[in-house]
Amino acid sequence: MSNKKTTPSNISGFIPLDQHLCFALYSASLAMTKVYKPLLKTLKLTYPQYLVMLVLWERQDQGGQRVSDIGTALYLDSGTLTPLLKKLEVLGFVERTRSTEDERQVIVSLTSAGRKLQAKSQGIPACVLEASGCELPAVRQIAVELKVLRANLIAAHV
Repeated sequence: MSNKKTTPSNISGFIPLDQHLCFALYSASLAMTKVYKPLLKTLKLTYPQYLVMLVLWERQDQGGQRVSDIGTALYLDSGTLTPLLKKLEVLGFVERTRSTEDERQVIVSLTSAGRKLQAKSQGIPACVLEASGCELPAVRQIAVELKVLRANLIAAHV
């Protein structure tokens, strides 16, 4: 990303759809989800469910995770997250329990099947990287730039 600031006065008039950053992000996200769909089908997961599982796999050495912490990691509210967690519980990959310290908190833990699913998912990142047509350093750089963009947008929205 460039450090050069563009002010609203530098941008005027009609901007074609394919020049909108929001559309580039949106359409790339749709394309990414389409790449993941057949890969995740074998795991019986949707893309949002896979993201939840990634959080749990990454933090499994910390034990169960509060729903609010999973939501924070994924930028999701509990109203969006709860149905995902319920479905993952029905599939047998997670279990949800009330915290003994605070009954308002729900703790999500991996089951044995959920831990085994991680091994089955190991090839997914390589498949997605191949589909991207990019080299790993380029993908990592894009991710860094998108994180900066996300942080800037969040800061501007607050």
